[in-house]
Amino acid sequence: MILRVGTRGSRLSVLQTEGVLREMQAANKGVEFGVKIIKTLGDREQERPLFAIDGMGVFEKEIDQAIVNGEVDLAVHSLKDVPVLGMPEITIAAIPRRIHRHDVLISRGGVPLAELPSGARVGTGSLRRLAQIRYLRPDLDVRPIRGNVDTRVRKVKSGELDAVVVAEAGVERLGMGGEVAERLPLEHFPTAAGQGALAVVARRDRQDVIIVAQAVDDPLTRAEVTAERSLIRHLGGGCRVPVGAVGVAQGGRLSLQGHIFSLDCRKKISSAAEGALSDADVLGERVAMDLIGQGAKDFVNEWRRREWYGENRE
Repeated sequence: MILRVGTRGSRLSVLQTEGVLREMQAANKGVEFGVKIIKTLGDREQERPLFAIDGMGVFEKEIDQAIVNGEVDLAVHSLKDVPVLGMPEITIAAIPRRIHRHDVLISRGGVPLAELPSGARVGTGSLRRLAQIRYLRPDLDVRPIRGNVDTRVRKVKSGELDAVVVAEAGVERLGMGGEVAERLPLEHFPTAAGQGALAVVARRDRQDVIIVAQAVDDPLTRAEVTAERSLIRHLGGGCRVPVGAVGVAQGGRLSLQGHIFSLDCRKKISSAAEGALSDADVLGERVAMDLIGQGAKDFVNEWRRREWYGENRE
């Protein structure tokens, strides 16, 4: 059996795909994979911050459409980039075990966030990270940036930026862990829903492909990200709203924390809940409803009305 796999052409995307395919092949003797590079909107549009681009799934839509069209059989995505309401023909067939979920700071001279001088230029491609940095350090010059992890690190080394905040998972998968100045704590930098996790997606009606993928599915990680994505779905969040969602499965129990920031980045609303692993979707809804009761919808609407006009900085 030979399955065709769609992936973006970035080094990180290819490495992630290859790693998951090795796991799937080890668990499915006789199955082989062929990789096809597919360029997405996120790859073509490099000028504007991701949160300034209209539409969902800027790194997945073209690949998922190729699956629907039968051009490829499956794909491996970064789960945090997968819209909570995607194409109805597509299903998340497997979620491998999540290893790294934190954000990390890479800075000139290895200076931690709290010790960066006032006015230091800090780059990020995430609206959530932008809001979190401004909430903690309103004296810093936080700039929206684009580019892969290698490009962002080069901006620090060249002196264009004093620091960048990126996902630990990408840094580790690229073998760049030695560049990290600080692993940012979840209490101050609650991460995006699904951050650090990968998703193997396939057509909903391709049971043969789904069975192959399910061999690498991790139930604990799936419970965590189900709760996190449920929170985003019920809150009405997305890449244009700075929401942190942290699910932790341990000892047969599942906890979920949710956080959202105001447009001026001066206020944060938080909530938490705990339950059984089977309550993952319900926990997401419960935390979302509590946030909404505290005024989170006003924050969501403020961010959605914000026009970015593709500027490189505010």
